Formats: sequence, structure tokens, C-alpha cells
Amino acid sequence: MSVSTGPTTESTPETTPETTPGSVTNTSAPAQSSTGAGTSPATGNGGPAPSPTTRRRSLNIPYASVLLPLAVLAVIVGIWYLVSYVLLDESRRFLMPPPHQVVTEGLFGPNAGEMWEALWQTTRIAATGLLIAAVIGVVWAIVMAQSKRAETALFPYAVILQCIPVLALVPLIGFWFGFGFSARVFVCVLISLFPMVSNTLFGLQSVNPGMRDLFALHHPSRLTVLRKLELPAAMPSIFVGLRTSGGLAVVGAIVGDFFFKQGTPGIGVLLDNYRSRLQSPDLFAAIILASLLGVVVFLVFGWIGNRVVGRWYGK
Repeated sequence: MSVSTGPTTESTPETTPETTPGSVTNTSAPAQSSTGAGTSPATGNGGPAPSPTTRRRSLNIPYASVLLPLAVLAVIVGIWYLVSYVLLDESRRFLMPPPHQVVTEGLFGPNAGEMWEALWQTTRIAATGLLIAAVIGVVWAIVMAQSKRAETALFPYAVILQCIPVLALVPLIGFWFGFGFSARVFVCVLISLFPMVSNTLFGLQSVNPGMRDLFALHHPSRLTVLRKLELPAAMPSIFVGLRTSGGLAVVGAIVGDFFFKQGTPGIGVLLDNYRSRLQSPDLFAAIILASLLGVVVFLVFGWIGNRVVGRWYGK
């Protein structure tokens, strides 16, 4: 009994000091590493702090999206003043009036009322033409996406419409639609149709092959595949087409004003009038308004696209 208990009583004090520090060091090391990984940047309230990269991105992206365009605008305005006051003589300064004169005499001058009315008319024409072009373009692309033969037969005509010069069709458009609102809308449709066709067709044909195979297992109809697979997958491309066609629709409305001047005048009619009368401040103001309209259309469709498909495809 004394022999058996002797070694046991001697071994327990020897092993306990050895295992106890070992166990403490082994358990404390992972604990420190885990806490360091989870809450390495210690915060005052004990919560995890954002990484420096995330904080830098969240601070830089909004400011960069605002400050960089403003910086470029400041450079453009500075160059504009340089040309007006340094490179041009006072007798020729009417060719490029300084920016403050464009704002005071053009945007807020005696002709500001007719300019805003013309902008509204141009907006109506561009919106109507874009709506018609969007409907025709999406339907056209859907038909071509159903079979390779349909694409081979129809796509060349979309390219032909894109390549036809509008000036060559002016007499025909006047005979068919008159020289007022309808003719201007037709010019908008003609100019803005091709981006809708090409972008929608690209989106419909870019569906993941794995998703097509998954749908094929259930033997769905073509309408079901189009409604539940192809159109949702093509939405980003459709909104890209809308942004491109939106800017072209504004250009088409202004071009239509140059050729078809009956009815309520648009920005294009005023541009032609100010050019012929050498009203440079009004001319530059009308150009700025037309440019801002195109930018607004682009931003609006970009915002709508992010709201519609951003949660699936990322903003």
C-alpha cells in the first residue's frame, strides 16, 4: 500500500504544474488570436471597427463622384474665360461670350421664358420617341432571340436603319408625317432604335447556360423561359440601352427641330434662330440646356436601373 501510494502522490505534484501552464498557454493563445481577429481595432463601445480600406472607400467614393466633376467643370470654365478675355479681341468677343454673360443674358435674360418652353417641348418629343423606340427595340430583339434564323434575317435591317442618314429621309418623312410633332418623333425613333435592339439582344443571349439547362429539366414553354429567365437576365443590358437611347433621343429631337419647324418650337428651332441672329449668349444657353437634358436622362435611367436590378447584380 505504501509503495503504490508513494509514486502516485509524488507524480501528482509533478504533473499538475506541467499540465496547468501548458493548458493555460494553449487556451490563452487561441483566445488572444480570436479576439484579435474579431475585434483587432478596438473601439470605445466594444464593437468591431471597420477596416481602413472599407472606411477609405466609404469616404472617398461619394466625395470623388461630386468633387471630380466639379473640378473638371472649374477647369472648363477657366479655359472659357481665358478664350473670351485673352485669346479673343473685344470686337470678336461676341463669338464666345464669358460664362457669366451666358448665365445672366441667356438663362435669366428676356428670352429665358421661350427657352424653357422649348426645353419642355424637346423633352416631350424625346420621351415619346424613346418610349416608341424602347417598345419596338425590345420586341424586335425578343423575336431575334428565339432562333438563329430570325436573327440572321432581321438584324441586318437594324444595322441599315442605324446607317441611313436622316438628312436623306427628310423629304420622305415630311410627306409621310408632316412637318410638326410626328415628324420629330419619327426622327427620335430612327436615331435611338438601334441601341435598344442591340443591347436587348445581347442581354437575352447572355443567359447562363447552366440556368438554361436547369429550366430545360422542367420542359417549360418558350413564353415561360422568356418571362422567368431571359428577360430578368437581360434587364441590365436593357437599362444600358435605355441610357444610350435616351441621350440619342434628345439629339434626335434637336435634329428634328432643324428640319421640321411647324408647331411649337423646340430647342433646335431656337438654336437655329439664335445662330442666324448672332445672339451668342442665348445660343450658348440653349446648348447648355440641351446638354443638361441629356445628362439628366442618362442619370435618371442609371438610377432606375440600380433600383430595379441593383440588388441582384450589384450597384
